[in-house]
Amino acid sequence: MKKKQSLAQKVNILRAAVMGANDGIISIAGIVVGVAGATSNSFAILVSGLAGMLAGTVSMAMGEYVSVNTQKDAQRQAVENEEQALKDNYQGEFDFIEQKYISTGMDANLAHKATQEMMTGDALGAGVRERYGFNSHEYTSPYDAAIASMIAFPTGSFFPLLAIWLFPQNVRVVATIVSVLLALVLTGYFAAVLSKSNRLRGVIRNVVSGLLTMLVTYYIGSLFA
Repeated sequence: MKKKQSLAQKVNILRAAVMGANDGIISIAGIVVGVAGATSNSFAILVSGLAGMLAGTVSMAMGEYVSVNTQKDAQRQAVENEEQALKDNYQGEFDFIEQKYISTGMDANLAHKATQEMMTGDALGAGVRERYGFNSHEYTSPYDAAIASMIAFPTGSFFPLLAIWLFPQNVRVVATIVSVLLALVLTGYFAAVLSKSNRLRGVIRNVVSGLLTMLVTYYIGSLFA
């Protein structure tokens, strides 16, 4: 039976999905707008976009898998270090946690009692959490993150692909830019929510980066027209 995921694990997978969709939107928009700047051939534009989507899907999935695995390896090493530290100098780890609580303004007696309770219940978990800042019982699955990214990238890619393919030739570049910017508003907002950062700043940053990408690629493509 598969262990139920914690909220933190679900958020990490959702982050991979949002970032995958965002990359899919920007990357494919840059490709199709750039090719549209060089040629009016709809088939060439569509094939370029599809090729980019397939390559990006595999690249994002593999990149997410490697990234999460690297993070997981680092966390496992931290757990091993803390486990050894507890064996070598249990009192030193106890004092570290106690002093950390006192430094936040907690009463010394209360800090001692809280540390004692946590170290008695789960010394390793308490030590890892207070010294390294993560839950030693929770690891994000690299497979789940890779699958989320693999699904999200082509999903985001459909925005620029459909826009460049469906709209008439005389307006398709502008229509693609507008549809992409609207999609980037959504992904920028959700990315800011997940990272608990300023929503407006996140949206503006996302929209500006996408707009610059499309303008630069269109300009470069037009040089070969």
